[in-house]
Amino acid sequence: MKKESIVLGSGKVYITEFTNTIPEDDVIETEANLLGLVQGGASINYSPSFYECKDDLGLVSKKFITQEDAVFKSGVMTWNGKTLEKLCSTARITEDSESKTRTVKIGGAGNYDGKSYIIHFVHKDAVDGDIRVTIVGSNEAGFELAFAKDKETVINAEFKARPQDSEGTLILYKETAVA
Repeated sequence: MKKESIVLGSGKVYITEFTNTIPEDDVIETEANLLGLVQGGASINYSPSFYECKDDLGLVSKKFITQEDAVFKSGVMTWNGKTLEKLCSTARITEDSESKTRTVKIGGAGNYDGKSYIIHFVHKDAVDGDIRVTIVGSNEAGFELAFAKDKETVINAEFKARPQDSEGTLILYKETAVA
């Protein structure tokens, strides 16, 4: 088992379409599934909502979770038009090999594809062991492309998780100890 440690550094984000099962890590962690290299790190935010009922005198109470949300955020620094297809559920891509042109059309509510993706973050640590965080979801925050003369264009993706199995799992967190 992985011992407690200080986690330093960022990692890589992989993405592939979700088809009702999450494949093994080595199937996901391929160059073809790399969303892009990260800038500004990555974060996962889990936020439950509770309901608590109490009697007027405060003698009895009962509390339960009414809702859970999980959101994965990351800045994607290396990207191309195919990346936009995974970040926008209305994107359509055409490629012309003769002219070496890729065209991405974005928008049109009727073009909503309804796809969910496996978003798989890998933090490698040769000293303390690796960490993998996996969610299933889609980017629901849109994106901004800002082109500045003195700064790289980073797309800040925000994927909202949905249940990935029959137990309602939103976040799959795995840690591997160093041998």
